[in-house]
Amino acid sequence: MARLISRRKLVYYTIVVTSVCWILGTISFFLIQSLEVSIDVKRRAPKGLVPAESLTLNAFLEQDRFTKKSNKRVDEHDKPTETTKHYQFHIKTSFAKGVIFSHKSPKKTVFITANYERFPPGVKLKGPGAGGAAVSVPKSRRHEEDEGFDQHSFNLVASDMISLHRKLRDHRNSGGELLTDSFTYYDEGTLYNILMYDVTPNRNPQKPGEWGVAVSLNFLEKKREEQGFKDHAFNRVASDKISVERSLPDMRNSKCKSKKYALPLPTSSVIICFHNEAWSTLLRTVHSVINRTPPQLLKEIILVDDASERDELKTKLENYVADLRVVRIIRLGKRQGLIRARLKGASAAQGDVLTFLDAHCECSKGWLVPLLAKIAENRSNVVMPVIDEISDKNFYYHAVPEPFHRGIFRWRLEFGWKPVPQYEMERREDETDGIRTPVMAGGLFSIDKSYFEEIGTYDTGMDIWGGENLEISFRIWMCGGAIEMLPCSRVGHVFRPRFPYSFPARPGSDLDVVSRNLMRVADVWMDDYAKHFYNIRFDLKKKKHDDVSDRLALRKRLQCKSFKWYLENVIPELDVPDVNFAAAGQIRNPSTDQCLDTLGKKDDAPLGLYQCHGQGGNQYFVLTSKGELKSEDNCLDYNGYDLYLRECDGLLQNQKWEYKDNTLYHPRRDVCIDRGSKNSEHAKIRACDGRLSQVWEFSKTDDMD
Repeated sequence: MARLISRRKLVYYTIVVTSVCWILGTISFFLIQSLEVSIDVKRRAPKGLVPAESLTLNAFLEQDRFTKKSNKRVDEHDKPTETTKHYQFHIKTSFAKGVIFSHKSPKKTVFITANYERFPPGVKLKGPGAGGAAVSVPKSRRHEEDEGFDQHSFNLVASDMISLHRKLRDHRNSGGELLTDSFTYYDEGTLYNILMYDVTPNRNPQKPGEWGVAVSLNFLEKKREEQGFKDHAFNRVASDKISVERSLPDMRNSKCKSKKYALPLPTSSVIICFHNEAWSTLLRTVHSVINRTPPQLLKEIILVDDASERDELKTKLENYVADLRVVRIIRLGKRQGLIRARLKGASAAQGDVLTFLDAHCECSKGWLVPLLAKIAENRSNVVMPVIDEISDKNFYYHAVPEPFHRGIFRWRLEFGWKPVPQYEMERREDETDGIRTPVMAGGLFSIDKSYFEEIGTYDTGMDIWGGENLEISFRIWMCGGAIEMLPCSRVGHVFRPRFPYSFPARPGSDLDVVSRNLMRVADVWMDDYAKHFYNIRFDLKKKKHDDVSDRLALRKRLQCKSFKWYLENVIPELDVPDVNFAAAGQIRNPSTDQCLDTLGKKDDAPLGLYQCHGQGGNQYFVLTSKGELKSEDNCLDYNGYDLYLRECDGLLQNQKWEYKDNTLYHPRRDVCIDRGSKNSEHAKIRACDGRLSQVWEFSKTDDMD
């Protein structure tokens, strides 16, 4: 009896186990069918990367039809590998916007925008009916046609002659621009958002500098920071405490994260020139490019060493970047300066686009895609990111708030920032649209490589650094191109208060490097308006001018427009100096040989005093025929309390002055400008009494144009 019960239990358990196995097998079968080539984001996503939702490839490919083309893939070392297939398709906006597969694998398939169409391997795409062409049935088989029509109501013979995978012509209108999302599939890779790409390793958010927060130094560290400022003009001690792969906040407008771009995008070579750069800032720049740039867009990073002397930037650096694969170093035997160093990097670059960065930057998420997309629209577009500020003292990442400022120039040929004018704001249809910029800062920008060469690269007659950003900006605008700052691209930059290295003058020249470069800019591009530069920098008027005939010939060959056109169409808000001024030059107090001086301040700054140097610049003022006392685009303003340089308002109340009896008189307040005490750094306002401290002389104006 017990044995019978045991047998019954055995049969019962066998039936149960068999049923469970059958159910599990059935479920597994359907799961495998529905998840055929599944993309498991959570399992395969690298650390620090924000993945898109998990998707099945079947669901992914069924969004639309697609077109296939085959080509050779080239890996990071430019060695041809096996043939891979490149598919194109359209992704609906409800389906994981703007994503890209980026898991590394030996074999990759790239999905770009267009329409999906694929064929099994080995299928011949030619033959009867290819491209939708009519089929001609041979005479020997025409007697079979009637049977096909009788059974199927169509020509079965003709149908059987056509491949089951025949290719059809695309009869759609191709004139429109297709704006879709981009995906790259690496075998069993992972799906990522191309505009959110970031493989920065996850770190403790409490570590120094993470997420762009300011770094604090302890007592012993503060003792060492002075040397860092001396060597690099920023706090190297603070920088060294931060990881070279630190995390950053995403400060873009939310619309930027779902913005669509025309694809495919070109590749870019990122060129970073350095001279005695700090180890941590240089490598943080490099890692931010690698970690936040989709790999198929980054052709290479070229580090150009402009004869650095620091030991750590030699063998140690070479060993470090050897593991980064996409990075290579070009060494210059002697100091060449930024301009020629960039030209060396550009000539060696293999990417479609050249992207220039300074050696103390940090790129944010999605920084490169908008730049490349704008250039893909038109190769004459030259683009720059919004430049956020990284503190030179504590490396706090300060995002520039909207509304943004754009680059302009002042008549002494000095770069500056001004709020975007209303007419430009109205031109833009969306807050993520590019902002036309008359002048770019020059440290960070992207340009099509062939276009860069076509318009004359940099002026090779310039030395080291200074004025090259003005020269190339004038040339781009006047010769048919355009410059835009793109709000969806953000790069942080350490703004240093001074340059930590010297600029050796050209042998035999009595001009400093920057002044000589600026003279070349004025002589080639500014036409009759160059006189305003030389009026401000009257110390340069009698200096020897360079031979710029080759650059003038380039301007003629490119059929560039006039500087008058540039002023009227690119920066119409710029105030052109009054040629009918009442007086101009430096304003000197004879009793002390001190001159009124802006002290390098731009807006809302007190009027300073400094020993007269006779070089114009900060000591050059114009008393207009309307009575405005101007320095560049600022007017001297007295509101009853403060004597400040402020933006000209044209009201001629607080900003109206008279020059009479060698005094600078404010008629509304009935007061005069006074030198103040002997050691005073700023000019004062006092009741007019004729004392020597209120006597002012303009420099001779007979040499003014």
